[in-house]
Amino acid sequence: MKRKLKIYLFRHGESEYNRDHRFTGWKDAKLTLKGEKHAKIIAKKLRGKKFEVAIHTRLSRSKDTLKPVLKYHPECKKILKDDRMIERSYGILAGTKHEDFIERIGNREYNLRVEGDALENVQDKKLIKKIKKFLGEKEYDAIHRGYSVKVPKGESFMDVEKRVKNFIIWLKKYMKKNNVNVVISAHGNSIRLFRKIMENASRDETVKWFIPYDKVFTYSI
Repeated sequence: MKRKLKIYLFRHGESEYNRDHRFTGWKDAKLTLKGEKHAKIIAKKLRGKKFEVAIHTRLSRSKDTLKPVLKYHPECKKILKDDRMIERSYGILAGTKHEDFIERIGNREYNLRVEGDALENVQDKKLIKKIKKFLGEKEYDAIHRGYSVKVPKGESFMDVEKRVKNFIIWLKKYMKKNNVNVVISAHGNSIRLFRKIMENASRDETVKWFIPYDKVFTYSI
C-alpha cells in the first residue's frame, strides 16, 4: 500500500521590496535580515518532516528561503525549478512604492478598473484608510475585489490561478508516480491561488487572505 503523500508549502521570507512596501512581482528582491530569520523559522517547523523533492522558482528569495530548510533534510535528493509557482506579475507597477501608488490614486492618475486590484498587495492600515477616503467604501470594495483584470503588462488573479492549477495537476501526478513528499518555496499570490484550489475556497475568501512569512501549509494527496 502506498503512503499518504504530503505537500509542504511556504512563502519566502520578507524581501527588501516587502520591507519597503513596494509592488514586487517578478523583480528579484533579496531577503532582508528579517527574511532570513523567517527562513530559519520555516526550517525549524519542517525539521521533523520528510520529503524527497524540493521546488523553488527562479527568484532568489524563493531559493534563499529554501536553503536553510534543506540543511535538515539529507533525504531530499532532487531540487526542481518551476515558475508556475512564481509571484503574480505586477507589470507596470513592479517596483512602485505603495505610498506613491496611493497618491496617484488620489490624483486619479491610474485607471482603477485596470490597476485597482493590485490594492490586495497593500497591507498598511493607514494607507488602506487613505484609499477608502479617496474612493469611498463601495468603490474601494468593487476595485479591491477584482479578479480577472490584468495590471498592464502584468497578470490578473485569474492568470495566476490558471498556471497554478496546471502546476497542481502536474504535481499530483508526479508525486504519485514517484511516491514522494514535496516541499515548495513559493510566493504570496501563488500560494493564495494554490490554497484556493486545494481548499476549494471562493474568490471572495481568496482575495482576503494574507499569507504569512512563517507558516507552513500542509496538504495530503
